[in-house]
Amino acid sequence: QVQLVESGGGLVQAGGSLRLSCAASGLTFSVYAMGWFRQAPGKEREFVATISRTGSSTYYTDSVKGRFTISRDNAKNTVYLQMNSLKPEDTAVYYCARGRVAVRTDKDDFSYWGQGTQVTVSS
Repeated sequence: QVQLVESGGGLVQAGGSLRLSCAASGLTFSVYAMGWFRQAPGKEREFVATISRTGSSTYYTDSVKGRFTISRDNAKNTVYLQMNSLKPEDTAVYYCARGRVAVRTDKDDFSYWGQGTQVTVSS
């Protein structure tokens, strides 16, 4: 049974930083691309970042480029999202998800989602 468990969310002031973690179990972690998505109140879930199986390729939505960094540790079955220079508009529930073997950015290419972790950025 695939399980993805996010952690690291919280309340932070604008300009601050948070590091999200997603621990995976029940899958051969190194076979799949992994991704982070977010959903703000009243909005659809949107793509944030994805990383290839080996970590050699990463992709970001434009609004987080230069501020967020996705990484993974295949030995620990964990994917991370380092978030710097946070803005109030980054406030959302953040989800990690298992992608396909090839890296994609459409949420329809992701299955198995975590329960999410709340990130709140105050102005």
